[in-house]
Amino acid sequence: MRDPYSVLGVPRSASDKDIKSAYRKLAKTYHPDQNKDDPKAQAKFSEASNAYDFLSDKQKRGQYDRGEIDADGNPKMAGFDFSGFGGGAGQRGGQRRAGGFSGGAGGAGVNPEDILKEFMGGFGGGQRGAGPMGMGSAGGFASGGRTTKGQDVKVGLKVTLEQISARQPVPVHLPNGKTLSVNLPWPLENGQQVRLKGQGEAPPFGGSKGDVLVNVRIQPHKHFRKDGENLRVDVPLTLYEAVLGGKVRVPTLSGAVELNIPAGVDTSKAMRLKGKGLFGEGDLYVNLRIKLPEESDPDLESLMRFWRDQKPYKPRD
Repeated sequence: MRDPYSVLGVPRSASDKDIKSAYRKLAKTYHPDQNKDDPKAQAKFSEASNAYDFLSDKQKRGQYDRGEIDADGNPKMAGFDFSGFGGGAGQRGGQRRAGGFSGGAGGAGVNPEDILKEFMGGFGGGQRGAGPMGMGSAGGFASGGRTTKGQDVKVGLKVTLEQISARQPVPVHLPNGKTLSVNLPWPLENGQQVRLKGQGEAPPFGGSKGDVLVNVRIQPHKHFRKDGENLRVDVPLTLYEAVLGGKVRVPTLSGAVELNIPAGVDTSKAMRLKGKGLFGEGDLYVNLRIKLPEESDPDLESLMRFWRDQKPYKPRD
């Protein structure tokens, strides 16, 4: 990953609020639902989500700012100088010749074991009690005194609006057969990545486990469309219900309810059911759609002709 600050377009001194605000702007611009045919926009959305997730972790942000880890969360190899192996200034006065390494003092040759020790010094091998490859007593593979981290595991998760609204843990199945119970964050955007710390793979030489990266996809609903914490639904209406008014049943996440339709309702404006959105906090907006009979009706056609000729009106300017 690129520098997470550059990805979000914020300085290193940015507050948590500034970082969150910058992420929301990028997420709104590059959201996959708004850019279905633009893979570049989807890639930018994923990059922004990863950067926000990284900087939201105070421990990782601190380690990154101190130069202890890179933008992918991997430890940096501190104290290791590659120039000592190419005849550069770090070779401690020695020069590499065609016949091998020769020392600068008295022509004494360089001991290969010393080179190996210098190489391993960058992996913590210079610590007292460290064994081969810089493994300390805890068995962790050291890099500048820090143990390594295992591989992250990426999985996909499909959730329903009912699961989001219930605010209950959902099962996440891992490739190794393990199932985790996960609490979904809020606000939750389609395509958002959720990081489960320490649930990934363990490194081969010991150390901390990697993370599980869960890509959350919200499944399309047969009735509702998500709009933040609000929901929208289309409800068909007969012509006579629109003219005369009446009661119609409207689906909600908690069950159907009756909605009073006033006579001569304006179907261009949505009707609101307060508290019937997500979590009981958002609202449900009902869009009324007049639906005519599927088969032609001579009486209705005759009525409409009379209405057109005798009582015309202009719904459009």
